Amino acid sequence: MADKPHMNLVFIGHVDHGKSTLVGRTLYNTGAVDENTMRKLKEEAEKLGKATFEFAFVMDNLKEERERGVTIDLAHKEFKTDKYYFTIIDAPGHRDFVKNMITGASQADAAVLVVDVNDGVQPQTKEHAFLARTLGIKQLIVAINKMDAANFDEAKYNETKGAVESLLKTIGYDVGKIPFIPTSAYADANVTSKSDKTPWYKGPYLIEALNALTVPEKPTNKPLRLPVQDVYTITGIGTVPVGRIETGVIKVGQTIIVSPSGAKGEVKSIEMHHQQMQQAEPGDNIGFNVRGLGKKDVKRGDVVGPVDSPPTVAKEFTAQIVVLQHPSAITAGYTPVFHCHTAQVACTITELQKKLDPKTGGVLEENPKFLKTGDVAIVKVVPTKPMCIESAKDFPELGRFAVRDMGQTVAAGMVTSVTPK
Repeated sequence: MADKPHMNLVFIGHVDHGKSTLVGRTLYNTGAVDENTMRKLKEEAEKLGKATFEFAFVMDNLKEERERGVTIDLAHKEFKTDKYYFTIIDAPGHRDFVKNMITGASQADAAVLVVDVNDGVQPQTKEHAFLARTLGIKQLIVAINKMDAANFDEAKYNETKGAVESLLKTIGYDVGKIPFIPTSAYADANVTSKSDKTPWYKGPYLIEALNALTVPEKPTNKPLRLPVQDVYTITGIGTVPVGRIETGVIKVGQTIIVSPSGAKGEVKSIEMHHQQMQQAEPGDNIGFNVRGLGKKDVKRGDVVGPVDSPPTVAKEFTAQIVVLQHPSAITAGYTPVFHCHTAQVACTITELQKKLDPKTGGVLEENPKFLKTGDVAIVKVVPTKPMCIESAKDFPELGRFAVRDMGQTVAAGMVTSVTPK
């Protein structure tokens, strides 16, 4: 699979608008899920009286299925087109999706926004679209789905398309560059081939639109930033930190620094997929051994960088956040856990500086007293212990975060500036 350029794709949109079915259909039609698996899914779906849901089963291990102890193993979240190799970042559960997207655990290169033609723009449609924009997903494709349920009516499609266009315009997308595709995942229309049910539609089908995406350039020219995911002690080798390179290049023989501890050392070896490498670059998941680095010098959440440009340890930082859900209100002094790259650190929101208009980005209120669900604001934040975080404009991968409290993602945001320690 590695012969083709790789992209991460996320399907977003309101909960009942057919995301899973569209994903299932795409996987099935591109041969990523075989007939046999599909047949099992179909039988499973029929038993549960959900005959049209077999494609959704591809992605969602439905609750009934778990309760009945039926597990259908579908590791396939990858599919190929003639041009690219895609990994689907699954986004069924909104909260997990938000957290994963923001912490960069899974940075999407592009998003498919799925909107039910009959249902139109719903609250989650807005929320997901706004998040995609906040998270810097520049490439968007819109699937106006369930066209079969609207008898493939062009007027209905145009009406929903218009509503989605105006939503996307208000949040700052250039709609002229976005393909809008009338799809039916269930009736298999305009997914992997052109449908004769929509003779009025002249644009690309889904796979054509995916092939027209561009692969983002790897930020190899930036300084090295490698958030540590785990640290192993391997007999005969010693301490082996593991992580994914976000920016820059790491080479054998290079002197690196671990922040926040400040421990330094020379890279002795780099390994990826059990193979020794002389160097590694953005997107590579590696294990590496550093001369003189002990178990206590490095831990999950630390960031490795070059000695001449060490990762920033924040004394405080300013960020733009969007409050996704909070039972009451956020006020100054609130100390939830910030998830940024691989770090999880309790941080205090010390100042609410400005409340912004989500549509225009203009200031609605200076120094608001509180923030509630749906608000977008500029806040000042102080970590309760040393934490590596960068401004999103310098290192987007280390400048996004999710704010979690009470077992849920309460807010998401990006760092506008950092005051280093």
